[in-house]
Amino acid sequence: MEQIISITDKALEQIKVISQAENPEGNKGLRLAVTGGGCSGLSYKIEFSDQKDRDNVLDFSGIKILVDPKSVIYLKGIVLDFKDGLNGKGFSFDNPNAKNTCGCGESFSI
Repeated sequence: MEQIISITDKALEQIKVISQAENPEGNKGLRLAVTGGGCSGLSYKIEFSDQKDRDNVLDFSGIKILVDPKSVIYLKGIVLDFKDGLNGKGFSFDNPNAKNTCGCGESFSI
């Protein structure tokens, strides 16, 4: 099956660091989702979560990534990266499906 998303090495390293602090038992996956809201209409959501029945489950070097069926259409083809430069620090989503994005990079429209 074709990978729904890609994760850069830098983002994967940061996910592992956060996982050790927030998910020490390793029993949850990192959920990537899209919710309604934000200045452009849709917002990204990233959190540790239990796996649900209909989730798409991806494995990146032992890190379980969960994507619900409704979010797949918005997230297909994205690259999750981690920036730590002068212009801000945090996860960033490079989404080829987004027609418009807001200045903060956390909201988009299709």
